[in-house]
Amino acid sequence: MDRDLWSGLAVFAAIVEAGSFARAAVRLGLSASALSHGMRTLEAKLGVRLLDRTTRSLAPTQAGADLLQSLRPALASVEGALGALEMNRERPAGRIRVNAHRPAAVHVVLPRLTGFAVSYPDIAVELVVNDGLVDIVAERFDCGVRHEGELQRDMISVRISDPVPLVFVAAPAYLEACEAPGAPDDLGQHRCLCYRYTSSGTIHVWEFERNGRRFERAVTSSFVTNDVDVMRDAAVAALGIACLPRPHVNGHLGSGALVEVLAGWAPVLPPNHLYYPSRRQPSAAFRAFVEAMRV
Repeated sequence: MDRDLWSGLAVFAAIVEAGSFARAAVRLGLSASALSHGMRTLEAKLGVRLLDRTTRSLAPTQAGADLLQSLRPALASVEGALGALEMNRERPAGRIRVNAHRPAAVHVVLPRLTGFAVSYPDIAVELVVNDGLVDIVAERFDCGVRHEGELQRDMISVRISDPVPLVFVAAPAYLEACEAPGAPDDLGQHRCLCYRYTSSGTIHVWEFERNGRRFERAVTSSFVTNDVDVMRDAAVAALGIACLPRPHVNGHLGSGALVEVLAGWAPVLPPNHLYYPSRRQPSAAFRAFVEAMRV
């Protein structure tokens, strides 16, 4: 096969999967102008338009979508062969793309990357933070990190954290204006800061646990966000009471910027798991990364 044609097809697939020339350029380590030139050359060789482009969007044409569907098995086969070859290297190298929700990215993955970078200087890690559920195969991530129970089907999973306790918190300034709740039923008299799931668009229903009994309680949201950092900062700004992973607010509890309320009522989330497709041929670099994350 024409080497330039094969290269152009790989670039085409990368552009569609990234959703833009700019993001594909970052992933491939090339300039956006080089990718644009490559696409024009490919379309001229094939004699068909593969992409519909505007200043704000990019999508494959029907011909492009059909071509991509046929290309994906071949690209996966090439990646598998390269992964097998990688296992023969004396020192693992390559790039690992990880999709993780923010608390796990900050408190589980990042702390372990320092030692990993020292042990494996030739492995680059791209950590994408996304609190919604992501199709890691379609988005071409090597792995994802989510709580047990949120994992996609047909995935191999590895536990990378202990169970994660939640905590109800508020700022001292907020509690100066109203009495702290003593039980979940008291939350009807309070401003509650709630989280909206990015994928489903639904608002998180608060859960409580006491004496081995777990139950839900709907609360009236006075503030809603899809970002746990923003929700934590809103609590610090005395906007109301928030329910957050304890590791995400430990520093603020220690400094006094936040205080715990409803102590003894907060449930515990399942452990975080790293997961990846069962059909994946792990490279030496990926196997090293999994072992570094494993508890």
